[in-house]
Amino acid sequence: MSVPAKTYYLDNNATTRIAPEVFEAMVPFLTEFWGNPSSAYGFGSQVHKHVERAREQVAALVGADPKEVTFTSCGTESNNTAIHSALVTTGKRHVITTAVEHSANINFGEHLQKMGFEVTYLPVEGDGSLDLHRLEQAIRPDTAIVSAMWANNETGVLFPIEEIAAICRSRGVLCHTDAVQTPGKLKIDVKSLGVDFLSLSAHKLHAPKGIGMLYIKRRTKFAPYLIGGHQERGRRGGTENVANIVGFGRAAELAGASLSEENSRVRGLRDRLENHILSHIPNTVRNGAKEPRLPNTTNIAFDFVEAEAVLMMLDLVGICASSGSACTTGSLDPSHVLSAMGVKPMRARGSVRFSLGIYNTDDDVDYVLKHLPPIIEKLRSISPLNPEHPDNEAYDIAGARAKHEQDLAIAKANEVVQA
Repeated sequence: MSVPAKTYYLDNNATTRIAPEVFEAMVPFLTEFWGNPSSAYGFGSQVHKHVERAREQVAALVGADPKEVTFTSCGTESNNTAIHSALVTTGKRHVITTAVEHSANINFGEHLQKMGFEVTYLPVEGDGSLDLHRLEQAIRPDTAIVSAMWANNETGVLFPIEEIAAICRSRGVLCHTDAVQTPGKLKIDVKSLGVDFLSLSAHKLHAPKGIGMLYIKRRTKFAPYLIGGHQERGRRGGTENVANIVGFGRAAELAGASLSEENSRVRGLRDRLENHILSHIPNTVRNGAKEPRLPNTTNIAFDFVEAEAVLMMLDLVGICASSGSACTTGSLDPSHVLSAMGVKPMRARGSVRFSLGIYNTDDDVDYVLKHLPPIIEKLRSISPLNPEHPDNEAYDIAGARAKHEQDLAIAKANEVVQA
């Protein structure tokens, strides 16, 4: 099997390539300045200064005071920490989140329920939006925190976090937002948002994996999740990941500078891709509201095909896309986000997410638009999911899916043998 000469990467919501400027900033802290920033001697203390400089850069990205920024390992840790802290410091046992959160929240909520806590998962509308009246009705005297993502990682749909935070303040409830998908795409100002906690993950903004941050509003009571040394002012134990922290700081500067490009050139690429697919490939529909939405994300359902098959054939020609969150890849169940929006299972299983970034070009979009239509046409011509399939005298959805999964398994086995 031949390997495509070039990779056309349209899965930036899963992760992003490290920016050259970020890599260059990190190298000295892997080769020369590798001391422990908590050490008393000069070789370590000079490294500490760079950690604090990075903290200032990340704080500037979100409009926070540097003392309000705590470095973590990732967005998942930041999300878990915020919710954990609220439960510990308030002594309350009820959490509110939404049915379309990242698995970092969904699965943590299920874990909390096993531990005896109560979790309310707010439903969403058909376009992925949130009814704030449901939120108001769900808040109880024993509610410790409301945790709602700002931008959905699968559809790009935005929640009105500023309004959500205002409702929480009026009811004396803490508010956290998973803002992992927003840097470089939306202007972030924690003061105007009014949240108590905000999570970011560096690998979503062209920095390395393994570093994230949690904004903790000043004077908010806080209980650490990782207990250890005095690092991060006692808020997160563990020796600082200096090179990644420095890279995060440089990436934060670049993300702030790329806002205009994301909202103009990248949005234009996304719209051209989406509009061409919807107008030139029949039986397609966008999942989620057109606006408000991230400028880089489109999630499209291709009826009568399986997304897994589409992604396999796109991969063969060097195109990277996804069928949802990278953290749920491999699951046989349809996307929990699309299911919560009321998308029928067969349509959800045929949905593909394209998420563009600042390194994408017009040539990338042209390449996808050249290869995608014939791929969909070919898959539909052989798919028993298609009611117009010549062998489909009596269309049975359950039977069709079983046959299609069997065909996919055979195709994968043949592919391994040929390789």
